[in-house]
Amino acid sequence: MSTVAVIDYGMGNLHSIAKALQHADTSVNVQISADAHVIQAADRVVFPGVGAMRDCMQALQALKLVDVIKNVAQDKPFLGICLGMQALLTDSEENGGIACLNLFPGHVRHFAEPLFDELDHSLKVPHMGWNRVRQKPHPLWQDIAQDSRFYFVHSYYAIPDSEQDSIASSAYPQPFTCALAKNNVFAVQFHPEKSQTVGLQLLQNFLRWDGAA
Repeated sequence: MSTVAVIDYGMGNLHSIAKALQHADTSVNVQISADAHVIQAADRVVFPGVGAMRDCMQALQALKLVDVIKNVAQDKPFLGICLGMQALLTDSEENGGIACLNLFPGHVRHFAEPLFDELDHSLKVPHMGWNRVRQKPHPLWQDIAQDSRFYFVHSYYAIPDSEQDSIASSAYPQPFTCALAKNNVFAVQFHPEKSQTVGLQLLQNFLRWDGAA
């Protein structure tokens, strides 16, 4: 039986993510865990997260999970979600500046306020709701139509140093990277577990993915 470890560091909708993964494929064994052995033994790893980057990095360090994440991200199919995506970059300007995991060279920035759409309507931060996602070719977009809408909740966004690492974009109101990919790692700013049919399809694709681009 294939196993999926959902990393538990005290931040994230762990049970909703685990439930969505189980719904995407009833044959997989989903394990929510902070145990390094469980995470390293799993066939696939999901790194979720909501909240503040400072709390995220402090929790990962306290639980001795920083090196565990870096190790499993080298060779297992690995999915980062929301804060779990942002933490994969070099640093975030949140909380006055926080060093992150540096799996993707780049930076996390706050949406500059005030924001206005093309009709000069004010846009709120955090960005919350359904937004179109513009894909680049990747196995995890299989059977997901171009410009499908996914559900977002965030005040910060990723700016990878390499455009090659950006595998999808959205706009609020300016385009921003909303998904990163490199080798066996795929990460999204939106919440697939809250994105209904298209989110479920992405999770199904992840659970079938062998980690090859």
